[in-house]
Amino acid sequence: MPRIAQAVPREQMVLHQLAERGVCDARVLQAFREVPRHAFVPPELAAQAYDDRALAIEAGQTISQPYIVALMIEALSLRSRDRVIEVGTGSGYAAALCSLLCAEVYTVERHAELADRASARLVELGYANVHVRIADGTRGWPEEAPFNAILVSAGGPRVPAALEAQLEMGGRLVIPVGERRAGQKLLRVTRRSATRLEREDLCEVAFVPLVGAEGWGEDQA
Repeated sequence: MPRIAQAVPREQMVLHQLAERGVCDARVLQAFREVPRHAFVPPELAAQAYDDRALAIEAGQTISQPYIVALMIEALSLRSRDRVIEVGTGSGYAAALCSLLCAEVYTVERHAELADRASARLVELGYANVHVRIADGTRGWPEEAPFNAILVSAGGPRVPAALEAQLEMGGRLVIPVGERRAGQKLLRVTRRSATRLEREDLCEVAFVPLVGAEGWGEDQA
């Protein structure tokens, strides 16, 4: 897709799918203007990259609807000095967006195919502050903890205790929780003290299952 042609639908996405629906953080909106979503979807779907819907990617996974990605990232209230972990790298799109809003992004993906593709794509596009690991994301990334923000891009039956434990004081965790593929609530968990976590319901969502030791089992995915 030519550079000029891609800029128009991307700006339309920002204006009509995000800003008009209540996403108001100027830094988040600018990140969506800068990151080329079409570069994170299979080539045959590039023409649909800026549609208001999720799209299929490799390994039976999806790249989420732009509005939901924006809503989740805005809920993290990212600052330029923050260190962020993302669970569920997928295409690498959300990691790229977060990389423009914080200091370091650590993203974990259980599918080696997706992790390898995302890592290569992120390097090619110049997102140098993103670190990709193939692992069970429900365990987080203990060696790099604690984190100021945690973004979980898959739906779990509960909030993984390992992720809560890796939240810095004042840190924010955004995660879909509920049934395997529907009936999920998007939660924001904020660490208020060493022993107190505050939870807020943001909206209803539907994500692919969060598979791992503190998520759904392989046979439940």
